[in-house]
Amino acid sequence: MVHFYYQNSKLWVEEVALQRICEEVGTPVYVYSQRTLQENYGMLEEAFEEIPHAICYALKANANLQILRLLADLGAGADAASVGELQLAIRAGIKPEKIVFGGVGKRDDEITFALKKGVRTLNVESEQELQVINQIATKLGKQAPVNLRVNPDIDSNTHPYIATGLKDNKFGIDSSQAVTVAKLAHSLPGIDLQGLHCHIGSQIVETSPFVKAIQSLLKLYSDLRKEKINLKMINIGGGLGVDYHQVIEEPLPPQEIGNVTPPISAAEFASSLLPLLKQFPCEIILEPGRFVTANAGALITQVLYTKQTPNKKFVIVDTGMNDLLRPSLYYAYHRIVPLSKREPVNWQKVDVVGPICESGDFLAKDRWLPEVQRGDYLAVLSAGAYGYAMASNYNGRLRAPEVLVNGNQFRIIRQRETIEQLLAK
Repeated sequence: MVHFYYQNSKLWVEEVALQRICEEVGTPVYVYSQRTLQENYGMLEEAFEEIPHAICYALKANANLQILRLLADLGAGADAASVGELQLAIRAGIKPEKIVFGGVGKRDDEITFALKKGVRTLNVESEQELQVINQIATKLGKQAPVNLRVNPDIDSNTHPYIATGLKDNKFGIDSSQAVTVAKLAHSLPGIDLQGLHCHIGSQIVETSPFVKAIQSLLKLYSDLRKEKINLKMINIGGGLGVDYHQVIEEPLPPQEIGNVTPPISAAEFASSLLPLLKQFPCEIILEPGRFVTANAGALITQVLYTKQTPNKKFVIVDTGMNDLLRPSLYYAYHRIVPLSKREPVNWQKVDVVGPICESGDFLAKDRWLPEVQRGDYLAVLSAGAYGYAMASNYNGRLRAPEVLVNGNQFRIIRQRETIEQLLAK
């Protein structure tokens, strides 16, 4: 359940009116629902309770330290892809033995740090990387626990920038080479081959790509057993998509109804995969990110101006691609709703744009919204993943603060960036 809803024509999160946060903290501001975060994580735990499993939250989606601490308290491990993410996970209280370290471009110092800290596994992306890890581990007098990331050449039917399981992508070891690389890993003195890893993309809204990927892993697992290589874990990655349209119970604009295919739920995801996953006599690792945090967050912004041209109506707001890059980068859809509803609704087709000096700076194109006025507040929903994490200081803009709501209370979990901080960089 997503805890953003209308009550008496005002938008609330849990038991807090978003207008109150705007008045006390200002805009733009990221707002997260603690209850939604906890429930999203719990849905995945419940969906896979039939099998031995571990959930390693993908920090790339949202690495706010307070959110990480909340997930650590729920028992989450971490999927980290840099020494910075490793440090954040550890600072949040996630034990190194619950952290998997991935990424196609690990530096030597990052590998060294991960091995010294004692992470659970390193996801290896190439034969050369395997050799480097072996050399570093041997110098340290350690055996590096590794999973081989396999590229199964499967189309995840998502945006090409976030598809990671095709042969043309930079990720993983080609499935045709996997047995050879696994045999090499098994022979190296500084390597402890723990398992296989596969991550085919992000925002995947159907089960068939996952099923194909796991079938590919099953075949490879069987081939390795014939070589007397026994594995302890299978990491199926993340990528489970979320609903960016029907996020709240408020109906979609009439013009958008019928254009939306809802993604699969955690329960549907698990029920499709469990018959296959139960064939592995070992632990299953999942690396969700977006599923946990996306619909738990919203970016709140204020309307600065409305502007009518011969061809378009623009709603100009105080946030843009500097705070939320996804619409500009991926043409990603985010539902946008007013904090205060007016009756009757006068629908208008608009572009919602930000203050950045690029025509590519937009939050929505040709979107039907209720008529808005200067000073109104808007909520850009489902902004809890890949929002603040991808923010920048482009155009000298200051990063927005982050607020966590718990029941009828809220607290700032990251302060608004200041001019002094900007000038000190």
